Amino acid sequence: MALVRDRRHLSLQLPLPDILPRFPLPLPPTTTSHSSATASAADFERLQVLGHGNGGTVYKVRHKHTSKTYALKLVRTNLDPALHRQVLLELEILRRATDSPHVVQSHGTFEKPNGDVAILLEYMDAGTLDCLLKTAGTFSEDAIAAAARQILGGLDYLHSRKIVHRDIKPANLLVNKKMEVKIADFGVSKIMRRTLDPCKSYVGTCAYMSPERFDPEAYGGNYDGYAGDIWSFGLTLMELYMGRFPFLELGQRPDWATLMCAICFGEPPGLPDSASAEFRSFIGCCLEKESGKRWTAAQLLTHPFVSGLPDNRAAKEC
Repeated sequence: MALVRDRRHLSLQLPLPDILPRFPLPLPPTTTSHSSATASAADFERLQVLGHGNGGTVYKVRHKHTSKTYALKLVRTNLDPALHRQVLLELEILRRATDSPHVVQSHGTFEKPNGDVAILLEYMDAGTLDCLLKTAGTFSEDAIAAAARQILGGLDYLHSRKIVHRDIKPANLLVNKKMEVKIADFGVSKIMRRTLDPCKSYVGTCAYMSPERFDPEAYGGNYDGYAGDIWSFGLTLMELYMGRFPFLELGQRPDWATLMCAICFGEPPGLPDSASAEFRSFIGCCLEKESGKRWTAAQLLTHPFVSGLPDNRAAKEC
């Protein structure tokens, strides 16, 4: 989900789209008389646009009675059955992922008669890792290790529930002012119904796709999809450290074919000489070309680079 900067003249009184609740939304705990009520679209005031991604627009909204702030993702399906099915799958994933502190929480949904869906989400008030990188600069190894452990906690939780994210990148990793990092945007995610359920479609951001996503037969053959999330995760950490996408030089913008050739036929990117041996080892475990040799999220959590660190170490604010 790419971040969009605040607009100076944004109207704060624009009504939300006319949407109906898909299921009741309990209000957050409060001492007011509204604590036992359920929310509707009319109860929320739109404050600003936060970003766009995967067919949806995300707004910052405030509940009129409790003043609590949320993020509201509006997906316009335009009566497209395939897109509507994917939105419903995203809702199913969000409902499954309710017990992890490393996954953005959903507070419910509204649905219009034409199929458009709005998802009420936890608001992360420090933006994305992509935002932090652009505004505060590259991350130290301590900061990366702290973020990595939280992201791995989220991936381990999702993978244990047979959920593959398929679009891990800095713009889909949200941060709050407590420097808690959480996985967001499940718009192209997949629930693996069987152990070897195929996960080979070209969805997500191609720059972060693993080699086996482009050429399944050459790299790992029949794979389960979880290893692709780990490859994307490794590239994400390298980008935070280097300040650029690892396969590109600073400012370079190659086309899809160039990226595919670099990912499939080139060697995995390496860290600069300034990186520690532990960090190099950790990235090497994430960027094995053969998916079967890549470490799982659970294994990476035991790696010395991330084990033993407090979750909120070395914070940067956007």
